[in-house]
Amino acid sequence: MSAHLAAGADARGDASGAQLAQERDALWRGVVAQYGGLVTAFSRRLSQPARPERQGGTMDDATLTFNRLRPRLQGIAYRMLGSLAEAEEVVQDVWLRWNEAARDALDNPEGWLVTVTTRLAIDRYRAVKVQREHYVGQWLPEPHLTDSPSSPEQILERADELSLAFLMVLERLSPEARAAFVMREVFDADYADVARMIDKSEAACRQLVSRAKTQLKEARPRYEVAPATHERLLRRFADAITGQDFSVIRELLADDAELIGDGGGKVPAFAHLEGGQRIAQLFYATALRHRDAVRVELVRMNGQWGLLRFVDGVLDSAQAIETDGERVVRIHSQRNPDKLARIAKSRGH
Repeated sequence: MSAHLAAGADARGDASGAQLAQERDALWRGVVAQYGGLVTAFSRRLSQPARPERQGGTMDDATLTFNRLRPRLQGIAYRMLGSLAEAEEVVQDVWLRWNEAARDALDNPEGWLVTVTTRLAIDRYRAVKVQREHYVGQWLPEPHLTDSPSSPEQILERADELSLAFLMVLERLSPEARAAFVMREVFDADYADVARMIDKSEAACRQLVSRAKTQLKEARPRYEVAPATHERLLRRFADAITGQDFSVIRELLADDAELIGDGGGKVPAFAHLEGGQRIAQLFYATALRHRDAVRVELVRMNGQWGLLRFVDGVLDSAQAIETDGERVVRIHSQRNPDKLARIAKSRGH
């Protein structure tokens, strides 16, 4: 690229950044001016009502309230963005705005925090959506480890809300469709409220949400498999990999299995590999090349059982695996080191 063209590109990038900043500020002013009246309605619909704050609460009270709700705010932002790093930045922005807010005038601090988090996450999504169009290779969400739910109901709920497949499908939605879906399905807002928030007609909002639901159905596993069955199959798969047993690896992969990988342009990764035989050969080649240096760990990841593969003690990949109860049908393999850093740190690597 010539210096002239490069300079032009930089100028366009600066202009784009300035435009995004202006849109963000305008969006926030719109939230304060237009959506403040909706907070009370939304907060009444939240499943876990907040403990009322006493009037004239101190900064310590405000900090305690925010810290108590931080996990929920983080969860909302992560579902909107598919990135823990981006989610943390959104929550930090919410914290700054929380400190500037007239909290004594709020009917429900929790409702305010949840609504502002969602609106700022939508704003951030507009920016990252453009960036991801230029991502090197296949983009996959950043995975994270989750605790084991205490009930079957929690297992199903968490799997639906957090799975990498679910987050990937959300990426297909336009900012308006994602906003409509989140506000309608997460906050249970009336369509009239949603229409005012995204500046669309009620009919258009209903259509956006309907289409989003149809797309989200594609993210659900093709087969309903009991978690215990899924766990047993993955243990066999992990043992076959570390045992360098090609026949078992191949046996556990469906003929039409597919692998989707994200290396972020930093490490080699197959964006899309089809066929049980080819995928088995890939896993076997890696195991054979590194032999005893390969270790595979079974973990709860994004609400479902998954695998962490280590090579020479370094986290090589995080694999979300879908099965039909008997064989593996789809693997989402995250290999981008930046997206593995948090999990690696949690495992002492």
